[in-house]
Amino acid sequence: MATAIMTHAEVLESHSSARSVNFNLGIIGLDTSHSPAFTRLIHAANRGVRVTHAYPYGSRSIASSAERIPQYTDEISSMGVQVLDDLDEMIGKVDGILLETNDGTLHLEQARRVFRAGKPVFIDKPVAARLPDVIRIYREAAEAGIPVFSSSGLRYLEGAQRARSGELGAVQSADTYSPVYFEPSHSDLFWYGIHGVETLITVMGTGCREVQRIKGPFTDLVIGRWDDGRLGCFRGDLLGRQHYGGTANGEKGSIALGAFAGYGALVDCILDFFLEGSMPVETEETLEVYTFMTAAEESALNDGAWISLAEVYRHAAG
Repeated sequence: MATAIMTHAEVLESHSSARSVNFNLGIIGLDTSHSPAFTRLIHAANRGVRVTHAYPYGSRSIASSAERIPQYTDEISSMGVQVLDDLDEMIGKVDGILLETNDGTLHLEQARRVFRAGKPVFIDKPVAARLPDVIRIYREAAEAGIPVFSSSGLRYLEGAQRARSGELGAVQSADTYSPVYFEPSHSDLFWYGIHGVETLITVMGTGCREVQRIKGPFTDLVIGRWDDGRLGCFRGDLLGRQHYGGTANGEKGSIALGAFAGYGALVDCILDFFLEGSMPVETEETLEVYTFMTAAEESALNDGAWISLAEVYRHAAG
């Protein structure tokens, strides 16, 4: 006899009726340092959530990711996490999923397996390797009624959150920066430039109308024009320097966005998502992050022409 699938709300209700929360998470993908790092933070938070199971794969084709699987498998096993080689079996043993696979080309199929099991899922960046698959993931999640949340940890820079909360009044402009590395199987900024792009849209909000990209020998510069005429810029460092940040400018002054301080704030939001059913980042905003990056790629391929986000999204959505 088939086992009935509980909805996220039903899982939360069943746990809230117990004396203490006991919410089990499973990880898909041990090819990224995020898997052990998030597990440590989740366990240390002591909110009744444990990572109990994991499936290691994970990229088999991107060498820099695949070669890390044995190390991270050992690390996560030492934290009491059971590693299983059967993905569907692993999904069936937990209440929610952290889709951590570093290789975004695998995310659509892996997410579909989670959706079929009726489990809520956090999808680490990038949501997918190409915009059409990003759109499919969110569309299929909505059709299945499955909560999905994705974010880069750079969204939670202290200054970015202060600007977003209204401390500067209306944000008038922003400049952000992060390293940029490229992976041929992914849209170019999806692989690493997403860090600074997501910071920019966190501060500026949705409503970017068009982008222009200028490529130099040391820096990529992407300028976004919002519907109300505001301008925001992302600077991608091509020299591999590990620095992140920027500046937000508003009615009441300017603030530095601050340095990256780890994944604590992101993990807190992940826990809220699973335990409280909150949606830390709305689907519309996440889709704009990926549409912005795809439009920037098209601009680079068209000699720095201004590219409409609406046109890019319409083409990708089919």
